[in-house]
Amino acid sequence: MGGLTSIFYGSSNENVIDPATGLTGRQKKLVQSTWSVVRKEPIANGVAIMITFFKKHPEYQKLFGAFKDLPVDELAANKKFQAHCLSIITALNNVVDSMGDPALLEANLLAIGERHHRRGNTREQFLHLKEVILEVLRQKFGTKFTPETAEAWNKTLDAVYSIIFQAFTT
Repeated sequence: MGGLTSIFYGSSNENVIDPATGLTGRQKKLVQSTWSVVRKEPIANGVAIMITFFKKHPEYQKLFGAFKDLPVDELAANKKFQAHCLSIITALNNVVDSMGDPALLEANLLAIGERHHRRGNTREQFLHLKEVILEVLRQKFGTKFTPETAEAWNKTLDAVYSIIFQAFTT
């Protein structure tokens, strides 16, 4: 948990690099500020993530009984699909919102890991989702998604996944 704690509690100095994570105070602020834009349209942004995910990895759509047989171009209008997309955004909201309470964040992420591990999901699937999240953020923000912002998000998601993946080792 030390790495996750240091990501979210690191120095208030924007240029100090946390030795455990490499994330600076500035990078933390970049994650929060970019996410504040995404959270304004949670369903649309969640749909963008999941549709991109299924287009890149069509085999994963078959894992979702409620919409496994729907054509990808019909998913955005499906309420069960929208509900799942919202749950992904909600989980990411919780990451950003729980930056001040790492114990709560850890408990939440372990629960996510346990649920997905029980369903047979793999680390590889999560890593593919990470790539898609970064891609969708890059598309949404264009030139405003700077290399520094991308690095901050990459490190944040790595820290999040390190907690989720603890549930995969049991």
